[in-house]
Amino acid sequence: MAEDKIAKIKELMLKPERIRNIGIAAHIDHGKTTMTDSLLAGAGMISEELAGKLLVMDFHEDEKQRGITIDSANVNMVHNVDGKDYLINLIDTPGHVDFGGEVTRAMRACDGAVVLVDAAEGMMPQTETVLKQALREYVKPVLFINKVDRLIKELKLTPQEMQQRLAKIISDINKFIETVAPEQFKQAWKVDVKNGSVAFGSAKDRWALSFPVMQKKNITFADVIKAYEQNKVDELAKTVPLYVAVLDMVVKHLPNPVEAQKYRIPRLWHGDLDSEEGKALLNCDPNGPVVFVPTKIVYDKHAGEVAGGRLFSGTVKKGQELYLNQAKRWVKVQQVNVYKGPQRLVIDEVPAGNIIGIVGLTDVFAGETVSSKPIEPFEAIKHIFEPVVTCSIEAKRPVDLPKLIEVLRVVAKEDPTVKVEINEETGQHLLSGMGELHLEVITNRIKTEKGVDVIASKPIVVYRETVLKPSRVFEGRSPNKHNIFWLKVEPLEDAVYKAIKSGEIPEGKIKKKNEELWKKLAELGVSNEEARQYREIYKDCVFLDKTRGIVHIGEVIELVMQAFEQIVDAGALAREPCMKLKVSLMDCKLHEDAIHRGPSQVIPAVREALINAIMDAQPVLFEPVQVIQIEGPMRFMGEMTKIIQSKRGQLLNVDQEGEHVSIKAKIPVAEMFGLSNDLRSATEGRATFFVVDQLFEQVPKELQDKLIKQIRERKGLKEGQI
Repeated sequence: MAEDKIAKIKELMLKPERIRNIGIAAHIDHGKTTMTDSLLAGAGMISEELAGKLLVMDFHEDEKQRGITIDSANVNMVHNVDGKDYLINLIDTPGHVDFGGEVTRAMRACDGAVVLVDAAEGMMPQTETVLKQALREYVKPVLFINKVDRLIKELKLTPQEMQQRLAKIISDINKFIETVAPEQFKQAWKVDVKNGSVAFGSAKDRWALSFPVMQKKNITFADVIKAYEQNKVDELAKTVPLYVAVLDMVVKHLPNPVEAQKYRIPRLWHGDLDSEEGKALLNCDPNGPVVFVPTKIVYDKHAGEVAGGRLFSGTVKKGQELYLNQAKRWVKVQQVNVYKGPQRLVIDEVPAGNIIGIVGLTDVFAGETVSSKPIEPFEAIKHIFEPVVTCSIEAKRPVDLPKLIEVLRVVAKEDPTVKVEINEETGQHLLSGMGELHLEVITNRIKTEKGVDVIASKPIVVYRETVLKPSRVFEGRSPNKHNIFWLKVEPLEDAVYKAIKSGEIPEGKIKKKNEELWKKLAELGVSNEEARQYREIYKDCVFLDKTRGIVHIGEVIELVMQAFEQIVDAGALAREPCMKLKVSLMDCKLHEDAIHRGPSQVIPAVREALINAIMDAQPVLFEPVQVIQIEGPMRFMGEMTKIIQSKRGQLLNVDQEGEHVSIKAKIPVAEMFGLSNDLRSATEGRATFFVVDQLFEQVPKELQDKLIKQIRERKGLKEGQI
């Protein structure tokens, strides 16, 4: 990158009203990375001839081989609109459902999103998922309809038919925005051709139109069709280059950090907005306290951990001391970077409103809140889907075991949607991910990029445990018999469970006076008295303290909640994670002397009472179920439905359009291994499927005992052992 470009970026970084932080989000294979190439070419960062072929942002070898984006990647570019330069910080995100966590984390750093839709395929399941992730984080969308060349070359549509097709896509996107967007933006954030918040084009052929561009250049769809018929697409790309239409749209319709933080901060940060840091966050103040949220951790051979993320307030400088609010310790900034895809450019200091990389935040994780003084952390980044597939992994050579443990810790940091369980005694470690492909990619990267030869088992499914009815009150006595705890377990109310899952109610320990939470719980039908008893929300389960007048309760409540977390992480039936539990501490009797009520006394007592209560409350196993959409030719309809039925699947909906059929079905994840191969062989390779949604449903009664026995045997649990 030329020196003057770096100087220009540094200059624009100081002007937050000239900054746009954007993500590119779409269904798999709709052309995000190809479009990013065209934008980079327009910014003079790669040659125009290579745009669309180079796939600069897919800089991992496996991304190029598979032809899909796996990691989100950042780049800074300068774009001129009406004689003014703007700094555009862009994040290219994956489209495959297994890597949806990358999209969620990227959206925390962005204020706007370019939603990409394939003109021929229209709005697809993953388009909905990524748009939902963006709207949840209060990120404003604009629309780019890509692959318009397919309508001309493959479908041979007339200009009128093209306009109808494009109008339908816009209408589908707007209906979705109206359903999912925050209340105050349901109308304001709809996209509209007339105001220029929609563009159409072909990323591969590097041209794009929007209403303002069509007026300015006096060009119509008929001219575009003519350019294809006369083989003058290169001329078209020079007349209406893609980067002009898209980046003009970004600058004019997506907010700058100062505008966006006024409505995003109250949603993402639950601290006091009238405090010094609250005001600095709302105003994106470069002179306020530093508040930085890392959204991606990357390991660099030379620099170590690089935390990429969004600087919401203050100015970060080399050598500065910063505080990790959740890890509760201080760290020192060794280097501040801006991004150019895989490359990082070192810079002295960066003010609020920018997407940057920081070296020196040792052992930081994505979603941590890093600040110049201790503050209330940002809301946890909530992923739409959870890890539901696990495999065990071990080093081929015992000598590599210490290296493998280190590598797995790195993997868990780089991708927080991966859950890693390390057993240093047995040398067997568990990796949990979003799906088969996710685990395959991670295992492959451990071998090729991290240099550890590993053996991975076949993937297995992660189940969930819950209860169906309220238990009686059970007591648990501490080993020294001086402390007694009485606890009760019951199913969590559906409305509260849904609010936790959707992120309306944040997870975490609850402060004494939390008016906002009480109000929200009251809306969901929880009594005022019970709402005030909430002490912790942990992984879709809640803990309530219903005790009254217990003198030393404040000293042991943290330990009681620790025991509650342990049981939620590994339940009573088969040590699988729990969901939808409501645990209440009804009463307790505590020893006067603090030395007799330490962790070794309180935790076993609470665990004992909880396990007995769960076993009394009709415990059941829930399995992950995925709602999928299968697309294929109508003539293979019989074969496709046969495969669904053979996998304990349930048909939900069938849509036919000409010779094409779209089937929506629900299949347990345990039955989905090898589904893509089965579909390919049954349909001559013509059918594909996408995950639309993920939910948990009760395991059929006839399968439950057999499954519990299998899981317990696999985990080496003896009869009666919890």
